[in-house]
Amino acid sequence: MTINGPGVLGSLADEGFTSLRRAAAPRAERYETGRGLRERSPRSEMAHWKAPDRRPDPVRQVIASHEGRLDHLVPVRIGRMIVSPYTFLRGTAGLMADDFAALPSTGIAPVICGDAHLGNFGFYASPERELVFDLNDFDEAHTGPWEWDLRRLAVSVHVAGRVNGFRESSCTDAVAHCVEQYREQIGYLADQPLLARSFDQLDVDGMRSHASRASFRDEIERAARRARRRTSDRALPRFTERHDGTARLVEEPPLITRLPDQEREQLAEALDGYLNTLKPHWARILGGYRIVDIAHKVVGVGSVGLRAYVALCEGSSGDDVLFLQLKQARRSVVAKHQHGDLAWHRHQGQRVVEYQQALQTVSDPLLGWTTVGEHQYYVRQFRDMKGAILIEDINAGALADYAGICGSLLAKSHARTSGASMIAGYVGSGDKLDESLSRFAKAYADQVEEDHAALTQAVRRGLLPAEPA
Repeated sequence: MTINGPGVLGSLADEGFTSLRRAAAPRAERYETGRGLRERSPRSEMAHWKAPDRRPDPVRQVIASHEGRLDHLVPVRIGRMIVSPYTFLRGTAGLMADDFAALPSTGIAPVICGDAHLGNFGFYASPERELVFDLNDFDEAHTGPWEWDLRRLAVSVHVAGRVNGFRESSCTDAVAHCVEQYREQIGYLADQPLLARSFDQLDVDGMRSHASRASFRDEIERAARRARRRTSDRALPRFTERHDGTARLVEEPPLITRLPDQEREQLAEALDGYLNTLKPHWARILGGYRIVDIAHKVVGVGSVGLRAYVALCEGSSGDDVLFLQLKQARRSVVAKHQHGDLAWHRHQGQRVVEYQQALQTVSDPLLGWTTVGEHQYYVRQFRDMKGAILIEDINAGALADYAGICGSLLAKSHARTSGASMIAGYVGSGDKLDESLSRFAKAYADQVEEDHAALTQAVRRGLLPAEPA
């Protein structure tokens, strides 16, 4: 995959990182490069947001994002987006990327998540079956400005705080802590050996140690217990029924729907192709399973309407089961702002998988990709101890703790790819960036609420159908 563009600093295609016979630029030099970028793009400028006069109508942008989606699921997507400004934010990564593209940028472009918000961090199982916590959504992952990720995360913190009814000062404090932890972690990792950065990870005990409040430590424990129960064998009674002596997936229209035989066979054939994208050991292990059933299953907010399937696979016995998820992958919302209309990536599912492995310390060993007709997919385990901190269940102090953890993890992900020394040089050791992005998050949270209100009004006027969430 081609992963660099003209005029981009700190990308993976840096000449110093393409050969073991050439040395990379010294860290001190890269740090000073980042520090020098403050003159071109002052940190104080990151505080500002004002909608441009010709900003596209947000409702029209939401409608445009439905192109290529399954029409009958669009009302489900809209119904989830209008629940609150926070759910609206979750569904509008593209709208935010369009806004951020018009803002000042440092030009430092590691691999970024592209959709970094509080809800896209969570628990999952490592290959060793240990519970870890990290970024866990990479549909929009791409090379791009690191500050886009941090801006989106900061805004999600402020919006979540408002939705929970917290004081503005509490929302601002939580954002400042998020940015502070990003800044401190990127500075720390920039001084570490490259391999040490790549091994840095956070488990449940580590999360508890980062929590300064007992209430948040309790929420971490609750979330971890929920995650440990989310395994394929425990999902069997919830998602399946017996039919003529064979297990099959339960229908729950419109969220879980059965497929015509021809479409099911196409997906089964594509899963055989997916095996070729796995490491040989895991391909052999999966070869011991047999596909029993496949159904379409709606997931998330931003992904609703895209094609997403769950395959029930059975091993040597009826209780030896595995759920695989096939999720449609399209071009990242970041891509057009990085290199226009020309796609860098031949397969968008492969992009998601490789960038996920770049950003996560440990990843699902069954990550792979495949193609069905004209649509590209990535494949992963469906029920694999995945879980999340429930934002609506935490208080203002816990939000600040959680925001700090997410900020630190985001810095870790960026540092795993490239540009850490330059980012560290730019952000510095003082609190100027913390203050600027706190002001930005507050201003852009107003924009999110205004855009959410516009979408809600469009639904009330009958311009868009919405299925109650």
